[in-house]
Amino acid sequence: MTEQTPDQTADHISRLEEQIAHLTRAVDDMSEIVTRQEDEIVTLNRRVHMLMQREGERDASGGGAVVMGDERPPHY
Repeated sequence: MTEQTPDQTADHISRLEEQIAHLTRAVDDMSEIVTRQEDEIVTLNRRVHMLMQREGERDASGGGAVVMGDERPPHY
């Protein structure tokens, strides 16, 4: 291993500090994105659950029948 001059060592340390600063910023940005996505996933899960409950209630009440294949709709 070759010896570095104090100036080379200082430059190397400066570059490393710059890389660490960029990486820290990237991690912080990604953390914010993950937090927003988590909030959005929670909201979407609530909506899906609510819609499933509504559909289950509609099925239980006999409403919202779907016409299958060649079945004639009730108004024929």
